[in-house]
Amino acid sequence: MRYLDRTADWLAEHGATHTAREIAQQPRLWRELIAQLGAQEPDWRPWLNKVLKTPNLRIVLSGAGTSAFAGRTLAPLLRERTGRRIEAIATTDIVADPLAWLDPRLPTLLVSFARSGNSPESVAAVELADQLLPDCHHLVLTCNPDGALAQRARTGERTYAVLMPDGANDQSFAMTSSFSCMYLAALTLLGGHALSDVRNHVEEVARLCEARLRQWPRLARDLADRGLRRVVYLGSSGLAGLAEEAALKLLELSAGRIATRFDSPLGVRHGPKFMIDCDTCVVMFMSSQPYVRRYDDDFHTELCRDDIARRVIALGPDGDETLAVPLPDAEDAWLALPYLLFAQLFAFECSLAQGLTPDNPCPTGEVNRVVQGVTIHPWRGPKACVNG
Repeated sequence: MRYLDRTADWLAEHGATHTAREIAQQPRLWRELIAQLGAQEPDWRPWLNKVLKTPNLRIVLSGAGTSAFAGRTLAPLLRERTGRRIEAIATTDIVADPLAWLDPRLPTLLVSFARSGNSPESVAAVELADQLLPDCHHLVLTCNPDGALAQRARTGERTYAVLMPDGANDQSFAMTSSFSCMYLAALTLLGGHALSDVRNHVEEVARLCEARLRQWPRLARDLADRGLRRVVYLGSSGLAGLAEEAALKLLELSAGRIATRFDSPLGVRHGPKFMIDCDTCVVMFMSSQPYVRRYDDDFHTELCRDDIARRVIALGPDGDETLAVPLPDAEDAWLALPYLLFAQLFAFECSLAQGLTPDNPCPTGEVNRVVQGVTIHPWRGPKACVNG
């Protein structure tokens, strides 16, 4: 068995088996997820439709770290597509200052992205929402049926949990297939697409990604071997959230040895461009929207003209043959999946190039797969609201 152009023995020797398998398995898991959602539609569709009919509903996409970035990627894309009030707020922000982010005047659907469902901030954010919001429902997207959030969903009418397929609960340090599956689940449930249309999109994306899994590992390896010190990811609108996830993935798997940053093509000029030098690779996630794409193209042209970056990579529907993501008429929400795959492969190869073990790039334990060391302080504000 080979994953990402490496043998099983080689991956085991380099502490990379879980990460390689979990990146490579994603197209299969996406197909399984859509089949699962189709089979379960008689259960989730009535529950969700009833909630979505609530007047003046506020939808909050929430999680910590990578799980938060799934929401940040989706929020602008879903807001533009559906016209709904959809916001992305990290659980780490909600827990630290709940009244700054939770509005008791608005009925709320809190969508929790959670690989394990046991992170202290994830559980605390749900509990705070129930304390402070008179009308709150919870949609839990998780990979762990035994996690605290999944267990909680079994006891309340106002909470519904959607479990990702077996295998999506990543065993490696960095979230890969868990991110993409939870992202795809939220896009399917909240995106306003007919399930048949989603199935067609997923099949198209899965086939493309399977082809790129045969091509991109070598490209990513070549880039990682260039001795890069910095990587900057850029994207507009929802792709800025994806750029944030890509930057985190590389920072995690390189154990901080490679400095990373994310921004938008317009925002990066306002100071962060100083980070781009001869030891920097810039990766741009090009939008499919013609108006947005003009700004992407402008900065790409500027980077090529300035010739200050070691390498500029533009992933897009019409890139060169190696970097092209040919999904005709695809929205950015679907392009995000192959873009994500490239970022994961690049981070994986950078980890190996740094002499690290991708499955656990921090064996000394200062940073952990499920966050530790967080003390949740009891809320001393308004009394709890009854949520039925």
